Amino acid sequence: MKSRLTIGVTGGIASGKSTVARAFAAHGIPWVDADDVAREVVEPGEPALAEITARYGNKVLTKDGRLNRRALREIVFRDSTERHWLESVTHPRIRQRLLGCLQRMRASAAPYHLLISPLLFESGQHELADRTLAIDIPESLQISRTTSRDDVDEAQARAIIAAQMSRSERLARADDIIDNSGDPQALERQVAELDRKYRALCEEA
Repeated sequence: MKSRLTIGVTGGIASGKSTVARAFAAHGIPWVDADDVAREVVEPGEPALAEITARYGNKVLTKDGRLNRRALREIVFRDSTERHWLESVTHPRIRQRLLGCLQRMRASAAPYHLLISPLLFESGQHELADRTLAIDIPESLQISRTTSRDDVDEAQARAIIAAQMSRSERLARADDIIDNSGDPQALERQVAELDRKYRALCEEA
């Protein structure tokens, strides 16, 4: 039987991780996104949201009782102590759900699957992967994409980038790298090449 490899995919904010995931999906490869799971664990009724509200009060909630992500971002990216506290509340719950998702994907027909995570190395989620892939773009492009996409100013965009692993360390730790600063065709070529590589690794394993 072919080995079901888990490829951990990471990159700084606005590097295009979801775009890369969709490009792999065109080759029949499933994925789970840790960001999606992170949103699930703070839904109304979840214990993590109750803990967050107990610490910060209703100022981090919307009128309908959901998490106000912008308000929470302003707190945790201004104070590293608060960011570490939030991670201590959410990361274990995210990891537990990711384990269940990975188990289901290993049972699929795909030879490998993706674990998409912006904090793959920082959170220790790389331990769940057999191989790691970093999506790389220049910091200037990260800032321009973040400010236009996420309704944040340049200062907050820079704070988010500073809170993540440095670009140089991320690239040094990754097994594979995709340069996503070019056009869609260039990205598709890189994904196709890696798809062939990962399928070959599965056959060899």
